[in-house]
Amino acid sequence: MQSWSAPAVPALPGHGPALRLYDTADRQVRPVSPGPTATMYVCGITPYDATHLGHAATYLVFDLIHRLWLDAGHRVDYVQNVTDVDDPLLERADRDGVDWQRLAAGQVELFAADMTALRVLPPQHYVAASEAIDEVVEVVEKMLASGSAYVVDGEHPDIYFRADATDQFGYESGLDRATMLELFGERGGDPDRAGKTDPLDALLWRAARPDEPSWPAPFGAGRPGWHVECAAIALSRIGSGIDIQGGGSDLIFPHHEFSAAHAESLTGERRFARHYVHAGMIGWDGHKMSKSRGNLVLVSKLRAQGVEPAAIRLGLLAGHYRSDRFWDDAILQEAQARLARWRAATTLPAGPAADDVIARLRRYLADDLDTVKALAALDAWATDALEYGGHDTATPGLVATAVDALLGVAL
Repeated sequence: MQSWSAPAVPALPGHGPALRLYDTADRQVRPVSPGPTATMYVCGITPYDATHLGHAATYLVFDLIHRLWLDAGHRVDYVQNVTDVDDPLLERADRDGVDWQRLAAGQVELFAADMTALRVLPPQHYVAASEAIDEVVEVVEKMLASGSAYVVDGEHPDIYFRADATDQFGYESGLDRATMLELFGERGGDPDRAGKTDPLDALLWRAARPDEPSWPAPFGAGRPGWHVECAAIALSRIGSGIDIQGGGSDLIFPHHEFSAAHAESLTGERRFARHYVHAGMIGWDGHKMSKSRGNLVLVSKLRAQGVEPAAIRLGLLAGHYRSDRFWDDAILQEAQARLARWRAATTLPAGPAADDVIARLRRYLADDLDTVKALAALDAWATDALEYGGHDTATPGLVATAVDALLGVAL
């Protein structure tokens, strides 16, 4: 698939401290230590509806990481998938009487337009599940051969992954079995499927059914399960031992737990990723924003109403990325006012010295992406500039460059 266009990222003089992030598996903030090329796999959309603010908040997290890595001098190898063949998409296409491929293509196009407007840096590899069938077939064959997968006999000989195929299964989420089973049933799993060895075993390959898309495979025509597509795409594009696996916190279990376990069963490594990073949920009207509930604030609708994407970005960055939080009109209004103040301050002929505010911006962002403190530091600089002025003519432009490079907001 073609990724969206990349905005220019200006270079800043010097470097900030090394990035530290909360690791879901270790339950603590610790250093991220990539090599010259930093690698990241982030789960993409299931394209059956438009981009809402929960999506946007998640991809902004990994955009900040991407920008901080670039600022530190790393090359970045970033992979993102698109789950363009899965039950929610097929059900929506059937409900609306449209071709599933056309539905997916239209929603991917809208998502790309939203990401472009928000100035999110694109992945180097943007891969649809339907483009990775060969890779999925290969890994399923290997899992069958190793005994980490098995066929459920019957009318539909689906293939399942054994949850106990790796000794460390469950380390990423840290959940007990009862909670796993509950979430598995709520989030796309089928614990009650007859013939499975364990209710937690996850679908790898869904045998062909009438009126469903399918692809040929040595073990029978069908289509990929949800988790295996990410393992196959990540291993084929990056390989094992990636620096970050990321997504929203609702993906920790079962999706990220299983995609990591799939990869680990193939490579024999203890950890699929060195760091597991997850963003909190965005709520509206008292509930988590979700397509199933219908309480969505769509990026495209805000843009159509004339809301500047930079203000949407600032509004989402006003809360810490790991916290579940609500969006409302007051947050947007505050973000719009902040954007106006920053622009006024950075267009002055001179201003207060920039070294300290840029150093603090880098330091706060390197400390588990503390955007709350980062925005406050820039607010303080802007207040000083507007109320007291300064004598450094280069400062306003340098601060604007830092905001662009590190926060992705063009002033």
